[in-house]
Amino acid sequence: MRPKVAIIGAGASGLMAAEHLSAYDVDICVYEQMPSAARKILWAGKSGLNVSHAEPMTVFTSRYTPSDWLTPFLQTCDNAWIVNWMAGLGIKTYVGSSGRIFPVQMKASAFVRAWLYRLMTRGVQIFYRHECLGIDGHVVQLVHDGVVFEQVFDVIILACGGGSYERLGATGTWQAWLSDDELTPLYASNVGVVRVWSSYMDKFFGKPLKRVRLWTDGELASWGDIIITYYGMESGLIYKYNKAMRACHDKIKVYLDLLPDKSPDDIARIFLKNKKQSLNNILRKIGLDDIKIALIRECTDKADWVNHARMADFVKCLPITFDGFRPMDEAISTGGGVRRSALSDALQLKSNPAVFVCGEMLDFDAPTGGYLLTACFATGQAVGRGVAQLLKLQPIKAS
Repeated sequence: MRPKVAIIGAGASGLMAAEHLSAYDVDICVYEQMPSAARKILWAGKSGLNVSHAEPMTVFTSRYTPSDWLTPFLQTCDNAWIVNWMAGLGIKTYVGSSGRIFPVQMKASAFVRAWLYRLMTRGVQIFYRHECLGIDGHVVQLVHDGVVFEQVFDVIILACGGGSYERLGATGTWQAWLSDDELTPLYASNVGVVRVWSSYMDKFFGKPLKRVRLWTDGELASWGDIIITYYGMESGLIYKYNKAMRACHDKIKVYLDLLPDKSPDDIARIFLKNKKQSLNNILRKIGLDDIKIALIRECTDKADWVNHARMADFVKCLPITFDGFRPMDEAISTGGGVRRSALSDALQLKSNPAVFVCGEMLDFDAPTGGYLLTACFATGQAVGRGVAQLLKLQPIKAS
């Protein structure tokens, strides 16, 4: 009798686990609570699917928190492997100017269609609108069309995602299936920060702060753009400092250099030369656009506006405080999850050896730039290997 494996979740990690296992003589049943598969991949690919990053793997693996846990999996399923694997699906890729790797077609739909078609031809069964209510040993409890039923499997793979974007299927309800000592609480990662603006800023919502430099206490500065939003700020540059921001006591505090290309001395000279002009005129002559002028006025005390030396300093180092982060459901990803100590090196649950865990359910954090998707691919593949080894599966012989 062929072994049976259940995979809960048809996202990147679950489908990659199915991909690996489809080379063996095993029945694979993927259960997805949504009406279709890979919804977060499709959502992420609306503006161009970033599948990985082309930087050297020694640098690549250091981007994760913790930086060592995923390294063995990432080295097996690295950026070069992903490029070759996608080519096997007929999806060509390219490296962008930032080092990020994208499909040439940019959108994710062609990639997802090709992947699902291959899984189907290899006998992988995907059951949509099947929600997992829980697991008990080898038993999976499911509900479909209001009917609750149970299925028994040799192995269960949990690939349920994190806790962000519930509308895409990542509800985080799986936390109830595990004990508290097996979990680190989920938290928002790669998410915007919150600040209450005055009405003066309303007209700038959705506008970018172009080419600024940001840093936090104890962290080196980085360049980038930031979007002013009705709730605060959002962008890849903000996400990059989420971890440092979470370490801030009380209020979150960051610093902005609004004109990284100009030296403090150059700015001070322009202030001195135009000292009889209005502050707005001086700030424009320095090179600030309307949104940067608005921000500097918003975040400084009115009493300082007549102090040109003080305002010159603010151009190069503007402190901005925030009240917290946007809700977890709005985050691009979540940190926290199933703890490393609760799992074997093969990502097998110590409290229930019939269960393996992969993808964003694991207790790690990753920045944007293809790192999260690569980790999902890599841990899905690793779990596939672990299951094949545990069940002593036999490869399917080529006909």
